[in-house]
Amino acid sequence: MVENRTRGKVVLARVKWCRSFLCRLRGLTFRRRLPAEEGLLLVESKASILATAIHMFFVFFPIASIWLDDSFRVVDTKLAQPFHLFYAPRAPARYVLEATPGLLDQIAIGDQLYITER
Repeated sequence: MVENRTRGKVVLARVKWCRSFLCRLRGLTFRRRLPAEEGLLLVESKASILATAIHMFFVFFPIASIWLDDSFRVVDTKLAQPFHLFYAPRAPARYVLEATPGLLDQIAIGDQLYITER
């Protein structure tokens, strides 16, 4: 579950944590869709700009990309388009939350999120 504590509401019902290299590498590659209530959280071992950069090769739909620091504060957001080469955050991040584009309407830079795995 992802709760936006700044705005006081739950924004995703389920989130899958991707801690392994292979899970992060695959991400949403080759999936045809992502339900609106689900997200994917890519987890890095430490905050970094380069390590949390994403690609959209073989991702067939646009996604919301939300970069978070060590304390789950939003440091950047982008609408990532299919087959785009590279997206990177403007500040170091430790986590990348990927979900449907509508999530961008519910989260802004500076918001504090609370994330639990289900």
